[in-house]
Amino acid sequence: MAQVDTSANKTENTIVCYAPTMITTNGIWQGDNPLDYSLPLFILQLTLVVVTTRVLVFILKPFRQPRVISEILGGVILGPSVLGRSSRFAHTFFPLRSVMVLETMANVGLLYFLFLVGVEMDLAVIRRTGKKAMAIAIAGMILPFIIGVSFSFILHQKSQFMKQGTFILFLGVALSVTAFPVLARILAELKLLNTEIGRIAMSSALVNDMCAWILLAFAIALAENQTASLASLWVILSSAAFVVFCIFVVRPVISWMVRRTPEGESISEFYICLILTGVMIAGFITDAIGTHSVFGAFVFGLVIPNGPLGVTLIEKLEDFVSGLLLPLFFAMSGLKTDISSIHGILTWGVLGLVIVLACVGKVAGTLLVALYYQMPFYEGVTLGLLMNTKGLVEMIVLNVGKDQKVLDDQSFAIMVLVAVVMTGIITPIVTTIYRPARKFVPYKRRTIQRSKPDSEFRVLVCIHTPRNVPTIINLLEASHPTKKSPICVYVLHLVELTGRASAMLIVHNTRKSGRPALNRTQAQSDHIINAFENFEQHAGCVSVQPLTAISPYSTMHEDICSVAEDKRVAFLIIPFHKQQTVDGGMEATNPAFRTVNQNVLANAPCSVGILVDRGLSGSTRLATNQVSHRVAVLFFGGPDDREALSYAWRMSDHPGINLTIMRFIPGENAVEPTMETRCDPNDPRILTVTTDSDREKQMDDDYINEFRVRTANDDSIIYTEKIVNNGEETVASIRSIDNIHDLFIVGRGQGMISPLTAGLTDWSECPELGAIGDLLASSDFAATVSVLVVQQYVGFGPQGDGLRTPDSPTQPHEQFNNFNQMNRRQPPPRGQALFSSQP
Repeated sequence: MAQVDTSANKTENTIVCYAPTMITTNGIWQGDNPLDYSLPLFILQLTLVVVTTRVLVFILKPFRQPRVISEILGGVILGPSVLGRSSRFAHTFFPLRSVMVLETMANVGLLYFLFLVGVEMDLAVIRRTGKKAMAIAIAGMILPFIIGVSFSFILHQKSQFMKQGTFILFLGVALSVTAFPVLARILAELKLLNTEIGRIAMSSALVNDMCAWILLAFAIALAENQTASLASLWVILSSAAFVVFCIFVVRPVISWMVRRTPEGESISEFYICLILTGVMIAGFITDAIGTHSVFGAFVFGLVIPNGPLGVTLIEKLEDFVSGLLLPLFFAMSGLKTDISSIHGILTWGVLGLVIVLACVGKVAGTLLVALYYQMPFYEGVTLGLLMNTKGLVEMIVLNVGKDQKVLDDQSFAIMVLVAVVMTGIITPIVTTIYRPARKFVPYKRRTIQRSKPDSEFRVLVCIHTPRNVPTIINLLEASHPTKKSPICVYVLHLVELTGRASAMLIVHNTRKSGRPALNRTQAQSDHIINAFENFEQHAGCVSVQPLTAISPYSTMHEDICSVAEDKRVAFLIIPFHKQQTVDGGMEATNPAFRTVNQNVLANAPCSVGILVDRGLSGSTRLATNQVSHRVAVLFFGGPDDREALSYAWRMSDHPGINLTIMRFIPGENAVEPTMETRCDPNDPRILTVTTDSDREKQMDDDYINEFRVRTANDDSIIYTEKIVNNGEETVASIRSIDNIHDLFIVGRGQGMISPLTAGLTDWSECPELGAIGDLLASSDFAATVSVLVVQQYVGFGPQGDGLRTPDSPTQPHEQFNNFNQMNRRQPPPRGQALFSSQP
């Protein structure tokens, strides 16, 4: 027999009888019901929690709600408030005898999650936090704490189980904390993570988190020792001694273990096992001395030195703990929440008042400090709303208060609803009231063709994985940076936004040079940054600025386009979504990359190049005089082909580049697609196409003639013309030269009508590359040649900065109005860029 607190809808203790040996079943064929045994029942409960949580995550995703909301609501739905109102459901899936197992596993998951948070947290960030963030954090805690103290007298029910002073402390802490990981997720969703307000919010949240942990330790000490003030003092002194012991004894021992590991080798399994055992021992010690076990795990994580050990621990634990066990803790909070325990209209009115005043208190305290530091009013209000984010720390406070009888069922339900509502309303309200004015400066050189040959050439390079790096570096190296025309390269590492706190830290925590990465994403970023910094040092006339963009794949193009516009680049290079396999074929690495590329093509504020990476044969060495490449440009006509020729023209100045220009000209037997309707006076659309087509041909001729005149004496450039009549002859001509070149540069050709590509799009796998680009990127064509598919920017900005005008030195007749340009390649929305500069 065991004495178990129901924790669901009753405050009294209930005697539950169960057989301790009933852990695993003998099977349904033996007549056993699996739900009568603890292990199969726990597995079913865990499955229900995870499935319900994931369904809610999917449903709430369009509303940009953080995952903690879905996890708490999942528990509320499974608990006595919704499904648990059915006694049959509650007794079948969540009987009283299973509460102890569930609570134990939830706390084990919480133990290791707080350990990981400690490993990932950088105390140096708090030390570097300015006075502004410190003042905002403190002011944002004081007023809500006072409000919590005031309402504790209203919410506190005269009960033998609750002590007024302890109840005040718990309620004040619950209302005043800010959840750092949840706030990071919200800021990322709102594209505010790297803005000034985002940086202040994150710094303040870190300070707030540390203060909350200190208050939590006091609250737990008082809750567990309500009758003896001397015992509370001993608890606090013992906790302080534990922290000192971890800093001065545990940390040096772990550092010694790391030093014993040879450089380049992984941490031994024995050391990993020792660390994970240490987490449980730390939790046991702090629980034994009177504070919560998670406090010990958190402190133990803080003293783990940064480096390979932290990387290994995070890689081994994070997915399992945060994906499977942590939702169990939040779900348990929901299972304990019985909304029906909130009786009467007056109580619901008090609940609404608590929510409103707690929010107002945070906003008011934050706003006062913001105005003192001369921040705009709306930014101060927005910052106050963001600081209302609730999450893990508050749930720990409420659960401890519930377990220690400091909070009754009604107070617990009220505070859980307060946390859910306060966190849930942040994103909609901030989206509505805060529309940051974009510091937009229009610029004219949005294309390679328009860029002056004696000015800086700005390029934005997007990287998905380190595998993209070598070919892109070789391509940039071949772009001929000189003192007159240096190349400024912005390297943007694209990282998918996840729900992990660790993904946020690489945005905000500026890493010192030489400091090891904390996780795989940071390790990849470091590898990419090192490669480009090495290129910068050896190439000459090249400056590199590494950036990291973290966002969902669905909105990643907004970040790319925002960075391109902020940095005023002329050319944007992004990798193709397929990579070459060992047998020479092409396979998709991530289908989401293709969507990103398509969105970039549709919204880019400059010219775009999609690089189909099959390697650039020749040297991967970085010295300029060692580069040797054979480049071919396939010219059919139109703005995209002219842009491709512009880039190749720049490359041709490099002494190691041999350039072949192959222009395709329609033969006598070529059939124009609009020939039959060209003279139809009743079809003005076709007439417009014909007129613009003639204008495009004239512009092509002028640009080709200018190119030939200026490069007439260059023996490294070969210009040829191929007369073809249809797509088959075009393919045959391309095949004749594919084995002798390292790189094809082709225009995307979007919107151009040509008989030379007729039939090539019928079996197109990747229409975003255009007819010729798709042909060259296919698995059965040009297996050893990389391809750069170029799209010229021809959008029309509000200032007309996308127009090509006759006064451009390289485009004498380029003022035109093509019908297909009005519905593609428009400037991106004026959103906030999410990126971070790396040191």
